[in-house]
Amino acid sequence: MARRRSPAPDAVDLILEQWARQDPELDASAMAVFGRLHRSFLRYQAQLARVFEEHGITMAAFDVLAALRRSGPPFRQTMGDLAGITLVTSGGITQRVDRLESAGLVAREKDAHDGRVVHVQLTDEGRALIDRVTRAHFANEKEMLAGLGETEQRQLAKLLRLLERSLEDSEVRSASSA
Repeated sequence: MARRRSPAPDAVDLILEQWARQDPELDASAMAVFGRLHRSFLRYQAQLARVFEEHGITMAAFDVLAALRRSGPPFRQTMGDLAGITLVTSGGITQRVDRLESAGLVAREKDAHDGRVVHVQLTDEGRALIDRVTRAHFANEKEMLAGLGETEQRQLAKLLRLLERSLEDSEVRSASSA
């Protein structure tokens, strides 16, 4: 099996070298992770946006349509559940659903037993669109990971899970010390 060569220095390496020269006592080592994570996220987001634009939707629209599609038949959720799943405010989900309803991709219906509850359901057109987009989206994500082997992808996923937990713990520590 051929060994991979060490990657060439990148922009983050340059930034870390500059900090080491300018302030040798400064521990900027976290930038090795967060700088690369940030740069990777920006590239990832640009590649996602390209796929969504090709299908005439936004990332926000994809988020709602995918949440409805994942819920299974009848592909319906309450507005409150959608807000929770998509991690946006009730006002934000209302705006997203308004746009999707205007485009004919979802339909709203008041609950028969509680008029305060509103259900959102994929239309046939919405389901056909999200099925096309998810196939293109996941193929795109797979292509983005083509430079990593399967073992590396699993390792990275595991490390990112640990990073998210570390960030959650940091938030808790910050909130409790405030």
